[in-house]
Amino acid sequence: MEYVYAAMLIHKAGKKVDETTVTKVLEAAGVKADASRVKALVAALDGVNIDEAIEKAAVAAAPVAAPAAVAAAAPVEEKKEEKKEEKKEQAAAGLGALFG
Repeated sequence: MEYVYAAMLIHKAGKKVDETTVTKVLEAAGVKADASRVKALVAALDGVNIDEAIEKAAVAAAPVAAPAAVAAAAPVEEKKEEKKEEKKEQAAAGLGALFG
């Protein structure tokens, strides 16, 4: 993951994402850069519009967050009651298996 972060930082700084700059950023952060992983990252990013990719990722993540917010607003009491019922059912099923 630190390799991707390095590439994003370099891109944000307006520099070219290449093997040398990625390696320098990683080493500056105290990460021992693996040359093969750096090469693979640079090759994977060749021809990719990073700004567009970031924008698409942000748009794709937004709808996922909305249902989570709605679910968080649901009353907590209902969940507690459901959990109690589930535990009773599981306990009953477990006892039945003992005598089954």
